[in-house]
Formats: sequence, structure tokens, C-alpha cells
Amino acid sequence: MKVNIHASCVAIGGKGVLLLGASGSGKSDLALRLMDGGARLVADDRCEIFVSRKKLCARAPDSIAGLMEIRGIGIIALPYAKNAKLALAVKLGANAQRLPDKNFYVPPKGLKSAAPLPLIMVKADAPSAPARIRAALAAFAHSRFRDTFNPKSET
Repeated sequence: MKVNIHASCVAIGGKGVLLLGASGSGKSDLALRLMDGGARLVADDRCEIFVSRKKLCARAPDSIAGLMEIRGIGIIALPYAKNAKLALAVKLGANAQRLPDKNFYVPPKGLKSAAPLPLIMVKADAPSAPARIRAALAAFAHSRFRDTFNPKSET
């Protein structure tokens, strides 16, 4: 089963990053900035998501595969990845909390058999947005999160 959703997707080091947000929230622009840093286009504006081997995956619908709308330029053809196993979902919107609780992307009905997907909030137009996404992707992949912080007491 596949579900067509309103989202963009890029692959960073072979790991899919799903960019979620309302129309005009900056999905394509953020995808373009990530691609400028080495990411590969998977899908722009619409994604087909599906489950393969209990992993959530994404690809572009055939009609828009390899196409990206760049505001002020138009729709252009680009090299693209045919699909990607998703490793991170990014919800675009307001600034996130400083130290947020862990959140997970809930896939649409019919795709619930997939493993949970970490979800972060990012302001799309923040200059650090691509770096934050790369940092989160690496942190989730290598379990680099610290739940506690105990500074050494001064003597």
C-alpha cells in the first residue's frame, strides 16, 4: 500500500528526510538548501510513502519524479533518488522548544506497521535549518542524545 501526501523529501547520505508543512511553508526552499549541501532530491511537494521491511519509505509520484519547483525560476528537472528509507521527519513551522520532548511522526492509516520515525520541528527559513536537520539525523542514527546533564560541582 502507498499513500500520497503533501511533503517534500531529500536523501542525506542515503537516509530519507521527510519535510512536512502547509503550502508555502518552505518545503521546497529548504530541500533546495539541503541539496546545495549535498543532499539528493527524492520528491518535491508530493510524496508517495510506503512500508518496505517495516521501514517507512518515500518516492515521488511518477508524474513529478525528478522535478522541482524553484520559486522565481520555474519547474526544473534534476537528478533524483528513486526512493529513500525515511530516517527523520521534519515539521516546518514556528521555532521549536529549546529542549523538546521526543516526538514521532505518525504515518497515515494503512502504514502503521512501519517503525516509528523521529520528528523534529524546524523553522524553514532559519539560516541554521539545514545544519539542524543534519545534526538531528546524525544524533538519531548514532544515539547521541543526552537525557540528563549533571555538571561537576565546584570545590
